[in-house]
Amino acid sequence: MKFEHLKSLSRKAVTAALLGTTAIAALPALASSHREAPMITQYPKVDNTDVYAFRSYEPGRSAFVTLIANFIPLQDSYGGPNYFTMDPDGIYEIHIDNNGDAREDITYQFKFKQTNKNIALNVGGQMVSIPLRYAGAITDVNPATLNQNESFTINMIKGSRRQPANVAGALTNAVGGASEFQKPIDNVGNKTIPDYPAYAAKHVYSVNIPGCSVPGKVFVGQRKEGFGVNLGEIFDLVNIPTAKVIGSRSGSTNSTEVKNITSIAMEVPIACLTTADDPVIGVWSSASLPRSRLVGGKDTPLRNIILDNNLVQVSRLGMPLVNELVIGLKDKDAFNASEPKDDGQFATYVTNPTLPALLEILYGADGVKAPSVFPRGDLVAAFLTGVPGVNQPKNVVGSEMIRLNTALPTTPKGSQNSLGAAACFVNGALTLANSGCDPAGFPNGRRPGDDVVDIALRVVMGYLLPPGAGKPASAGLPYTDGVLVEDSQFDNAFPYLRNPIPGSPNGKNGEPANQ
Repeated sequence: MKFEHLKSLSRKAVTAALLGTTAIAALPALASSHREAPMITQYPKVDNTDVYAFRSYEPGRSAFVTLIANFIPLQDSYGGPNYFTMDPDGIYEIHIDNNGDAREDITYQFKFKQTNKNIALNVGGQMVSIPLRYAGAITDVNPATLNQNESFTINMIKGSRRQPANVAGALTNAVGGASEFQKPIDNVGNKTIPDYPAYAAKHVYSVNIPGCSVPGKVFVGQRKEGFGVNLGEIFDLVNIPTAKVIGSRSGSTNSTEVKNITSIAMEVPIACLTTADDPVIGVWSSASLPRSRLVGGKDTPLRNIILDNNLVQVSRLGMPLVNELVIGLKDKDAFNASEPKDDGQFATYVTNPTLPALLEILYGADGVKAPSVFPRGDLVAAFLTGVPGVNQPKNVVGSEMIRLNTALPTTPKGSQNSLGAAACFVNGALTLANSGCDPAGFPNGRRPGDDVVDIALRVVMGYLLPPGAGKPASAGLPYTDGVLVEDSQFDNAFPYLRNPIPGSPNGKNGEPANQ
């Protein structure tokens, strides 16, 4: 096992911590990464909010891995007239490390383009451009009634993503061979788009992937937000009654229930992502902008982190809400600009997390105590290395990303445990015979129906630590934010996240009028 990049840790202490526990753990997280760092609040179009990586559980597709990176947080369905387009200056990327060395081996790079058709009407003898992105009903891909069209290309890069020579080629449409794909306009409403599910389905493409003998799938477009959390109360110093924090997994307000998101979704054959030596992959995503676009110019906090073509990485995401509630305020922008290979600089935030201490301050009178085991080897295992025997690569270098063991079988929709692989542990020991054990779920990858908030709350408070000194009696409490996320809330086929809430007609707070 390699720990070269855990520079801020004692090699002896980390090794001892890892050898002393087999607990699965998640980095402490209470919400998805929406507007998680000061600088990214100025660039919502490249704000990466969630990453999912899981072996496809759609019937007949278990030989594939689904990768989803969501962008543009907290979209109101009625957000016209411009709605939510991707940034044509941005570079959006999904990265895969398939040998455990904390460096990308495969990158899928998405670039977007907007085409204005300049639809005009004869008004009093003058041809005048219309003010909207559409001029009539939309039922097909890039119809004449669509005034502004979005399209995208996908390049595959093998090795370092910033070396032009490493571009392996473009993904192409398996039907016709085109390298440019169309993105559907957002769900404006039922009059403009009478059948949005059918319209969106026309934008699910079968794609040829360089070096891969079996086609994959791609979809880019608006989806209903799948992440559930009680945001308002969480960020008001966890302003939730104790009976809800330690009690029912439902009943609290889901602040994102009436929001949409923009998804970049791929389905790739497992054989095209893994090596012959190891079934475990690491996944993270990023977004970059030209330096000239950064607010503040040369004085930006990212001024020294420049990539090729003068690009600056402004967003990065692997495990949910690492930057939002784990990384210290002073380092949030730097984390967004960093790469997994350099994660040693942030290791103390994992080994000595502040969230448990905060929860003890807030709920100590009710018996809540933070673990006193340091360094937190259980968190290191899941956050930086993966768990031995579950999802740890053979030759791992400590780094933050979602790690998925593609050899573990899928769990069908309807049978998934929303507490994921964490349900496989009893008193800190892996127990596959445990009732409800579901090793196909978070933190072994992440499925849409994995309730990462509840898992993280329980784990950070010590539930998965082995018995012994430093594990508080309160570690076994059923911590929750009261917002239940489970597989019934998602589809059973790619791209899994459900069709977005329409802008019209809608009811109170923006939800569809028929809800």
